[in-house]
Order: sequence, then C-alpha cells, then structure tokens
Amino acid sequence: MYKIIACDLDETLLSDDRTISKDNVEAIEKAKELGVKFVPATGRGFNTVGGTLKDLGLYDLENEYVISYNGGAITENKGSKLLHFEGISFEKASELYKRGLDYDVCIHVYTKDMVYAYKYVQEEKDYLAGRMEVTEIFDDNIDFLKGQEIVKVLYMNTDYQYLKGIENDLKEIIGDLDVSYSSNRYIEFNHQGVNKGQGLKHLVELLHVDMKETIAIGDNFNDLSMIKVAGLGVGVQNTVEEMKKECDIITKATNNQGAIAEVINQYILGTN
Repeated sequence: MYKIIACDLDETLLSDDRTISKDNVEAIEKAKELGVKFVPATGRGFNTVGGTLKDLGLYDLENEYVISYNGGAITENKGSKLLHFEGISFEKASELYKRGLDYDVCIHVYTKDMVYAYKYVQEEKDYLAGRMEVTEIFDDNIDFLKGQEIVKVLYMNTDYQYLKGIENDLKEIIGDLDVSYSSNRYIEFNHQGVNKGQGLKHLVELLHVDMKETIAIGDNFNDLSMIKVAGLGVGVQNTVEEMKKECDIITKATNNQGAIAEVINQYILGTN
C-alpha cells in the first residue's frame, strides 16, 4: 500500500488554466480517506500554494506537508511550520545574478518570503499571474538582500537549448550547485544536493515511511530526482519527452485530463 503521493503542481496537478480538475480533487480525497498523504512538491514557495491546499482540503492541517523550493524546504501545513530549509549563500546568489545580466533571461531570486525578478518581461508576467506574487527589481546587484536567507536563483528563457548553453558557460561557478530545468522555461540553481528527490527522502525519514511506499508524479526535469527515488515514479502524458524513459509509468492522461486521478484510481483505489 502506498502511503505518500508527492506531486508536482504546474503542468502536473494543475491544468493549463491553473485549476485542479474535479476528477483529481475527488480521487485525492478518496486517497486521503485511506490514510494516504498527498504532498505537493513544487519549485515555488510554500506561500504560493495556499489556494491549491484549500482546493484539496489540506490547508492549515496538522500532519500534512508541502515540499517547496525544489526540496529546499519542507513545511507542515498547520501554522506554516518550517521543518527543513536549505538555501544558497548570498555570495553565490549575487554571482549568479551578476552573470545573468549578460544573458537574454529574466532572473528570479527567491527568499523565504518573496520572489524578485529582473527583466520581468510581459511573457513571464502572464505565465506567473495567478501562480505567485513577484516583486520587480531594476538594479544590477542584489546587495539589498544581504543578511537574508536566499533559497535559489533561476533564469527564464523559453528556448531550452539557450538555457543549456548558459549551463555550459557557467560550469566554473555552478559545480557546487544542484542544477535543474522546469516548466519548459527555467534553469534553476539550488544548493548542492537540494532537489525534490532529497526533499522526499527527508519527508520519508520524518514520517518513518519506507521509500517503497511512495509515489512521485511530475512532468519535467526538476521532478526527475523524486520520480527516480520513489517506489513508483510517474510521468504524466505531457512529460518532457527526453525524460519519459526514466519514469516507471507514463499516464494516458495529460495534466488537463485528470492524470493524478488516473494514478490514484489504478494504484491506490484499484478501480482502473
């Protein structure tokens, strides 16, 4: 019996219109009734997922959890209690920010409570509308963040090959970071060893659950670490083609067609 479902949000649980399908909500509720924990696992911060938690009946509940910042934080929903946090140094964030100025990218800097964006182009504003609040900045440095805990830095460009080229350019400064890709638009820089897979491992240890009793569901490369460590690693139908072979199964449904309900019905409820 699976005890934990760790599930990506954007392009996985959430439809393209940023809602959760009725089929998904009902299936998740049935899994919860059987004692299965449904754990959102997102690259975004905990403070951006309140609406999703409310839709799922998980808001402000004890013994329910969120893996956020790509595994950089684990939070208990009740009282937003932070149980685990691991970010990057200000010096590293500042270096990434300054190097990012040389590229055709929107730069995001995440603190525990806020996301700051440089070159905040309209395309990115449209994509993030309804997902999270962002503060636009215009300086060529982030000295105003000295003394604050910084979670991660990311660059946005919808050309994946362009982002891969940046990763190659920055080899000398990102060797001590965990680099991942998400949403077909981001290259993300976390602290070394920080990823969703490690986040799931931390949660499993916290709850004294066997990793074999977990399901991980996602659609992009920042989900791959948890998909590979989970007892059952699932890619939704719209998963990035290059990583489908790394998944144990691929759903028939996309994120717009109730992919999470498909997984729960088959592997938790046994109704498929």
